[in-house]
Formats: sequence, structure tokens, C-alpha cells
Amino acid sequence: MEIISGIERRRRWRVADKLRIVAEAERPGACFVEVARRHEVSRSVLWAWRKQARQGVLVAEPAPMFMPLQVATDLPAPVPRAYAAPVASPAPCEATAGRIEIALPDGTVIRVDEAIGSAALRRVVAALRG
Repeated sequence: MEIISGIERRRRWRVADKLRIVAEAERPGACFVEVARRHEVSRSVLWAWRKQARQGVLVAEPAPMFMPLQVATDLPAPVPRAYAAPVASPAPCEATAGRIEIALPDGTVIRVDEAIGSAALRRVVAALRG
């Protein structure tokens, strides 16, 4: 029996921990109740995590990775027409001020404003990778 004195607070679980516990519960021969008890998690919470994992709601964030970077003082060679998308050309004063251009090896070019957040840029690059 556990006696709790004071105010009981909710525990905050990291996504990685939730996924690890769910994976442990889904191993062949694992007893769901035992896994929940061992990690001091309610069975209903573990069932909810399991459902979220199966629906794709509970997923691990991709690990950050480094990409090669090359700083160029002049504009790169034009992108072949097969890869180029029709875009309206910006005004000459806007073309270089505060812009970041990322040219990927497959010819894809990403142009973003310098104020873009790292999370938004990460989502764009992840979407391009598929």
C-alpha cells in the first residue's frame, strides 16, 4: 500500500518514454498489466498511449541532423528548368536582403526569410525529403 501525503501531481512523460513503455507492452508474451504496474502507469493511460501510437498521434520526433553548408558571396548557377518552379521575381532590393537560400543536391532550392524559425524550417526540409 502506498500512502501519499501532500498534493499528488500528474507526472509528465516524455514521448520517448511513452513509446518505450508501449513497445515493451506489445512484445510477444508481455503481460500488459505487469508492464503498467512496473512503470507505475495506469492501465487506461497505457491503453490510451497504445491507441495514440497506432493512430500515428504519438510519434518520436526525428533526431536533428547536420547538413553541409556552403556560404556563397555570389548567386549560384541557375537551376535547370526541370526543377524550377514558376515564381514571381522579387524586387531587386528584396532579393538579397535578409534572405537565406538553401540549394539541395537534387536541385531543389529553398528560399526563406532570415526570420524563419528553426521548427518551421525543419518541417519544410522534412516535407521535401518525404
